[in-house]
Amino acid sequence: MKEKTKNILKTHLPIVFILILAIYSYAIEPRMLEVNHIAIKDEQLKGIKIVFASDFHIKPYQKKKLDRIVTLINSQNPDIVLSVGDFVAGHFHHSALDINDIAQSLSKIKSKYGFYTTLGNHDGWYGTETVKNALFKNNITVLSNENVSIKFNNKTLYISGVEDLMTGRPDINKALENTKNPVILLTHTPDIFPQVPKHVNLTLAGHTHGGQVRLPFIGAIFTASDYGEKYIKGYIEEDTKKMFVTRGIGVSILPFRFNCVPEINVIEFE
Repeated sequence: MKEKTKNILKTHLPIVFILILAIYSYAIEPRMLEVNHIAIKDEQLKGIKIVFASDFHIKPYQKKKLDRIVTLINSQNPDIVLSVGDFVAGHFHHSALDINDIAQSLSKIKSKYGFYTTLGNHDGWYGTETVKNALFKNNITVLSNENVSIKFNNKTLYISGVEDLMTGRPDINKALENTKNPVILLTHTPDIFPQVPKHVNLTLAGHTHGGQVRLPFIGAIFTASDYGEKYIKGYIEEDTKKMFVTRGIGVSILPFRFNCVPEINVIEFE
């Protein structure tokens, strides 16, 4: 009898293990949210604290999750809040919480110098102008191949943003027109990084979700980037240029996260 029980356990153990991983990846890790602190050396940006939060992908039943995100961002006391889009989930309006409700919740975010963003591919599929108008009405500035200047500590910081590569027409030169250092460039996808000029102090990107599902010894099962793992997540230095790619907050395509916890990023310069 004992031997039979052992054989049954051996036979079903892999199934049980896979089931546990599936439950964790579906019900637990996607609901987690880390605050990831990053220090970057840049004398021109020294003294400013950025909260970078992106790829929200808010579904119709996730209003409480959104409120939690807002509270967590406010608790970081940001000087400025930046994002690179994908506020909505899915490809259709019914797949996401209404963008007006999302924007109204995000309007409760408090920072010294405002909230600036570009839009992502899901925002484009939802309706670029619809998303842009809802955000503008709630004091969130959308940058579409354009830039704004912000005064801080007797300095002028330029925030530039390009349109999404998949649903828009990113124009880096237009976005950087008439800017001076320091300048931060917002792009939904990191794939434009090779075309970013060297004088840009920092590029911020998302879209990849860090891979979303990362298997041990294998890596991401899907990167959402033509460059594979090269620009998939974290801080990247290449040819004197700097970029940070966030793992984002939500999920897309698959409702799972594994070994890739959602994050908001606090970036400080030294």
